[in-house]
Amino acid sequence: MLVDFKKILDYGEKGAFAVPAFNVYNMETVMGVIAAAEENRSPVIMQFYSRLATAGFADFLAPIILKAAEKSSVPVCMHLDHGAGFVPAAIALKNGATGIMVDFSKFSFEENAEKTRKTVEICRELGVGVEGELGAIGKASEEISTDFTTVEDAVRFTEITGVAALAIAVGTAHGRYKKAPVLAIDRIREIKKATNVSLVLHGGSGVPDNQIRAAINAGIRKVNFGTDLCYSFLDKVFETDRNKVAIDLFMTGPINAVKAFAVSKIQLLGAAGKV
Repeated sequence: MLVDFKKILDYGEKGAFAVPAFNVYNMETVMGVIAAAEENRSPVIMQFYSRLATAGFADFLAPIILKAAEKSSVPVCMHLDHGAGFVPAAIALKNGATGIMVDFSKFSFEENAEKTRKTVEICRELGVGVEGELGAIGKASEEISTDFTTVEDAVRFTEITGVAALAIAVGTAHGRYKKAPVLAIDRIREIKKATNVSLVLHGGSGVPDNQIRAAINAGIRKVNFGTDLCYSFLDKVFETDRNKVAIDLFMTGPINAVKAFAVSKIQLLGAAGKV
């Protein structure tokens, strides 16, 4: 069943677990993720990158996600990830997104807050929850910033914007890490105590399991997995027997690989059996 972003986050808040958010790219990754969620009775967020919206791919991907949600017996949110402005957000909404994440973190605090607030205002009229970002969540290929989101800034930002969720900088990055990150667990706990929003951990791929569990215990309620899901699909594609010329047979292995990856993260986040 298709649900709003805020509603799906409420499952995590009430159950003290993190809702898994998987970046999907095609029909096969959607099939693998939804199969994992169904089998484990878990709420799930399927999200697509901003560039997929602006490049026109969302026009084809969104209907697949929506059909999976329609047929599913577990809560599903279709979410825009890292919307780089109002245009991709508008495209995602036009395609039926029930959650919007906008990333204006490259701007000053004031500009980030104002742009995010305007997005929240627009989405509120449509009953769609918004995720904002505050702090430097960079690339794993670079030096990971220790300029973490402060409690004071998080409080101000959430009060100004009215976001349903906030992605915070606590030691993660996007991509494949050169070495395992060490998360600022105490900072997560402090921000959670001081704010009234669901906290989001970006860059979940490659973070050690014990760090993920500690982050959830501290108050994280959504964890993003993009890079490792992509690799779980591609690695299986490259090792699949090319003699299987029928594409449905060829893709069985990659779909199952995505499903296995999603199952492992659903269970790690404590989301299994929660619906």
